[in-house]
Amino acid sequence: MTLAPPLIDELTREAATTRRVLDRVPDDRLSWRPHPKSMSLGQLALHIAETPSQIAALLSSLQVEAVPFTQAEAASTAELGPSLDRSVEAATNALSHWGDAGLLAEWTFSRGGRTLMKLPRLAMVRSIMLNHWYHHRGQLLVYLRLLDVPVPFVYGPSADESPFA
Repeated sequence: MTLAPPLIDELTREAATTRRVLDRVPDDRLSWRPHPKSMSLGQLALHIAETPSQIAALLSSLQVEAVPFTQAEAASTAELGPSLDRSVEAATNALSHWGDAGLLAEWTFSRGGRTLMKLPRLAMVRSIMLNHWYHHRGQLLVYLRLLDVPVPFVYGPSADESPFA
């Protein structure tokens, strides 16, 4: 078995769940934030839609120098679905292209010539492309609850929806 197919399967399954969550984002609340230090709803939603491709791009080179990152805010909810589609496609293509050797290759992240992280590309796919993505999706679910938007099921029923009903 090669390494990429199970990752691509997981990415595809989780993208469907992510779409259910992004579909609940209210268009008229994109600038809302639960706290001054928090991302706005529109920033968080767009970040979630774009995370797979952003991380695939970050991992495309095995030597990466840190650059400042700012998160754009979605102008409307209509851009979230297409952004997610493009993102998952780009990440899938990258995973397919890297193959086992590329996924096991050592990836280095540095700032000012100082190494901040050095680990196999596969570890970054697992921890940042996937786990980081799920973390922010959970954060978005909290935003939706605070806005009194019905929360979709993710891995099981929510208080508002059950896949088993």
